[in-house]
Amino acid sequence: MKILFLSHLGYRAQGDRRYCDEDIWLTERLRPGFDLAICHPVDAVRLMDDFDGVVIRNIGAVIDYQREYDEFRAAAISRNVRVYPQPTGKADMIGKQYLLTMTASGDPVIPTYSDLTSLPDADEYVVKPKQGADSIGLRKVDRETLATVELDGMLVQPLIDFQYEVSFYFINHDFEYALYAPDPDRRWQLQRYEPTAADLDFARHFVEWNDIDHGIQRVDACRTRDGRLLLVELEDLNPYLSLDMLDEATRDGFVDRLAGSLRNYYLN
Repeated sequence: MKILFLSHLGYRAQGDRRYCDEDIWLTERLRPGFDLAICHPVDAVRLMDDFDGVVIRNIGAVIDYQREYDEFRAAAISRNVRVYPQPTGKADMIGKQYLLTMTASGDPVIPTYSDLTSLPDADEYVVKPKQGADSIGLRKVDRETLATVELDGMLVQPLIDFQYEVSFYFINHDFEYALYAPDPDRRWQLQRYEPTAADLDFARHFVEWNDIDHGIQRVDACRTRDGRLLLVELEDLNPYLSLDMLDEATRDGFVDRLAGSLRNYYLN
């Protein structure tokens, strides 16, 4: 089975994360079971017809090459190329409009708006691009400054005072593991998190809402001071997996189940 593995090996992520290290390690683990080639996502359109399928991993911030990514996604759909994750997701894969929709429908998400008319009072606000990723373009502003910000293509959220952030990782619709950052100022200094049944119900609500049967998804949430979980984002395109933060047994099990998911998707 031939797989084209998309990765942006030169991408410089926010914080101390080295996306390339994760993809190099993961491809080495997958290589014995697949004929696998790594390529930059801008080269995918001209190469993918020679493979049984495409795996999207750490391809960086798509906003840096939006036109080429859009061409790849359209070509994959029109040519019936099997892409993992499926290009049918409704979350970060197509931007953060879903946060506006979920706010309006009363889902447990950080309140998100596209203008100032319904914005609740807060000491500070977060402004970020609808098509953003990896905190690119994110700003924290007070109410006075917010009135001067151009909001076209942007989202506005009240700055939430939270205890910690936690991420839930899924293969297809199956929960794999959870990690959290006990220090809110050190987002990527992660530790293992043991979710409660209520935590998993929260995370599964968003995974079940999304239109993906095959692929990795990461549900990012924050724990508010009153104990609630609120969705920060549903990363359904290229979630960084923080595999180096896992114990060996969890990491090995994850890779085995990922390999099984890929075989099932590409062979059936």
